[in-house]
Amino acid sequence: MGKDLYQTFTESKAVFDKADQVLGFSLSKIIFEGPKEELTRTENAQPAILTMTIACWEAALASGALKPQACDYAAGLSLGEYSSLVACGALSFEDAVYLVRRRGQFMEEEAAKRPGKMLSIIGLDLPAVKELCLQTNTEIANINSPGQVVISGGLEQINQAQLLAQEKGAKRAIPLEVSGAFHSSFMQGACVKLAKELEKIRFSKPGLSLVGNVAAKATTEPQEIKDNLVKQVSSSVLWEDSMKLMLSKGISNFIEFGPGKVLKGLMRRIDEAAVVNNIEKKEDILSLGEKK
Repeated sequence: MGKDLYQTFTESKAVFDKADQVLGFSLSKIIFEGPKEELTRTENAQPAILTMTIACWEAALASGALKPQACDYAAGLSLGEYSSLVACGALSFEDAVYLVRRRGQFMEEEAAKRPGKMLSIIGLDLPAVKELCLQTNTEIANINSPGQVVISGGLEQINQAQLLAQEKGAKRAIPLEVSGAFHSSFMQGACVKLAKELEKIRFSKPGLSLVGNVAAKATTEPQEIKDNLVKQVSSSVLWEDSMKLMLSKGISNFIEFGPGKVLKGLMRRIDEAAVVNNIEKKEDILSLGEKK
């Protein structure tokens, strides 16, 4: 992924090159060529997704298809919050790619100490999922959209939750391809380690209001943003509430940057009337320019 951006936009190439320089190895080669097993390792996947997302953002800016002054809010789901911080000027890309690499390593370390996994439950309302969590000693990790909630927990507990979700009438209960019980108390150790790394990093006041995962509230305060990045690793991601906040402020047009169209799919469940454009390839940027 991303090779067409690298070859087309000098601004995107610069992003990939910076990532390689900061990390001290060719992340771009893994992004472009794989292998998949290497790319999907948490410590590689997190900086890879960030790098790809910012390469898309910089290409859209360079092409004139996007004007930052036309944007009101920024938000990102879990790891995506770091991309949002870069886009709104609160965090340099170099610092962000370093942080997410360390974040991924810390999460992998905790996953090795306390093995766990995540389960996406589709077709149960939130009260039913909360009851299921109480019954199986699992935790809510992501509230993504109406009828789509992700839970985290130990291996045996998630297996029990999968069976129970089906008994309760869930349309689907899908184990996620992740290496640990992220956004849960299993990650407390990673929070402590990340907090120490964040102490070294300078955050600026963002040019856009950031709607954070932890509280689903808009903020422009650097210290609050840093504190929430620490909490986010072991807290529930309130994505549905984050989107509803922006919708309540009259926002009806959204742009999703980076690989995939997951956020567009979630928005369909949250508000069918909202318009979401995706930026992942060169063609997407050209198409966005035509829609201006």
